[in-house]
Amino acid sequence: MRRLGGVLAAALLCGTAAACTNAPPPPLVAKTEAPVITATGPKVTEIVVGVDDVAGGYNPHALAAQSPITTALSSLLLPSPFRPGNDGAPQLDRNLMVSAKVTKAEPFTVTYTIRKDASWSDSAPIAAEDFYYLWQRMRAEPGVVDPAGYRLINNISAREGGKTVEVAFGKPFPGWRSLFSNLLPAHLLKDAPGTWSNVLATGFPATAGPFQVRSLDEPRGEVVLERSDRYWEVPTTLDRVVIRRATHSAMAESLSKGDNQAALLRADAADVNLLEAIDEVTTKPVPRNEVVQVVLRPASEQLGDVRTRRAIMAALDRDALIASGTQSGPSASFRADSYVVPPSRPGYVKTINGNTLDAAASERLLTEAGYAKAGTGWQKAGKALKLRIAAPEKAEPYVSIANRIRAQLAERGIDSEVVTPSAEDLFSKQLTEAGVDIAVVPRVDAGDTAAALASEYGCAGDAPDGATPSPQNIAGFCDPAIQADVDAALNGKVLVSDVLARVEPLIAAQAVSVPLFQVVDLLGVLPTVSGVGTGAPLAGVLSGAPEWRRLDK
Repeated sequence: MRRLGGVLAAALLCGTAAACTNAPPPPLVAKTEAPVITATGPKVTEIVVGVDDVAGGYNPHALAAQSPITTALSSLLLPSPFRPGNDGAPQLDRNLMVSAKVTKAEPFTVTYTIRKDASWSDSAPIAAEDFYYLWQRMRAEPGVVDPAGYRLINNISAREGGKTVEVAFGKPFPGWRSLFSNLLPAHLLKDAPGTWSNVLATGFPATAGPFQVRSLDEPRGEVVLERSDRYWEVPTTLDRVVIRRATHSAMAESLSKGDNQAALLRADAADVNLLEAIDEVTTKPVPRNEVVQVVLRPASEQLGDVRTRRAIMAALDRDALIASGTQSGPSASFRADSYVVPPSRPGYVKTINGNTLDAAASERLLTEAGYAKAGTGWQKAGKALKLRIAAPEKAEPYVSIANRIRAQLAERGIDSEVVTPSAEDLFSKQLTEAGVDIAVVPRVDAGDTAAALASEYGCAGDAPDGATPSPQNIAGFCDPAIQADVDAALNGKVLVSDVLARVEPLIAAQAVSVPLFQVVDLLGVLPTVSGVGTGAPLAGVLSGAPEWRRLDK
């Protein structure tokens, strides 16, 4: 204590005498305050969207890859000469194109002029080879969306370094604007090992749009898109869009806390109530370009006879299948009563009336087809009638509906089994063969009604250059009685509405398809964002993301 007192006295004395020392006084240190850390980085403006899944397989042209996440990502990351407007009609995308127009009547030729500054994210130009690659794949691969228009193309040629593309058709095709949406980077894919099934299986090798992929983590269930520095047009208002997988209850909680600004989910009645109970959340139905249908395949050995197909159709309770598949959610208001046009599309006309169930007719038709009751089942020439019902693995509502069909057939004494192969195996292999009798699968609308009619119910023609013929429709259906009308609609000789009025009753008589409903998701949005809406028809919610804004940041 004496030593300490001496030191303090000396310090006090030196504090009054300039000659004591030249050393500076000790620094003053606050006793109770923590150090302050100042952030200098820019503030990131982002919108987080909750979704049901971000599962892989992002090829928008493959039936096996259809999902809201595929539609969302392709609309933002892949270039398209035309994009659907608010009324669903295709509009030239001037962010990509200078022009696209019919330049010759004979042969019918469309000339596309691509902007010179339009390029992929790896700096490769968007060019004619991208058109050529997609044409080749769409006319040759099984399980693609609406290939009929691509089958009409005879040749694709290029000028001006590939920035001018001339597409020559064998026949006129008024629906040509529906072609070449979601171009793929041919320079990276054309020589890549593997098959069409590997294209965009786990991600995007290159993109061309206002956003690029920062990360795509399927196991974690998160996709992060950020503003692309390579985009040649006006940059997005947002820095980032995050798409995050969550359960429906977790989505609701994130919305209520403001952690998510939007949610997009396949909802039942309970989910509708869940979102509507959140303060300030606005909900809207978002129709997918996807109609759930039951396909009775003439290509199968057991359903080759139209009487058997009619018997099976009469054994199904269509109303109950629709009710079980929609669960009183938004899809319940989009019952599909047309064989070609989805309920949400212009030109939709109801052509299917009433239920399919008619137990007496089912038994009568089976008897007419040569079957006889044998115990609890049916037999023909000593062979039991047992049908194979296929639905894509883990895909809802398809798997649930397939199991409901099995139960309904069992009530009529018809034996069946449900198989759930991977979507890729189902569409690329099993539905090109005769092993599947009934398929519960989507009918996908790509924008042109005539092409949809030809792709779903038309006969496959020979490839114009002698190459491998294009695969037939997934039902293996071909009726020469309607083919002339199908071709006339495709080539613009007759109004497609007039053709549908004649053809749909004939399709019904062939008992090839039982349309059920259009899949409709539910969008929930907080008022802290603007511009987040249902998007243009066929394009999905995220098609408007370049104009989205945060109002609270």
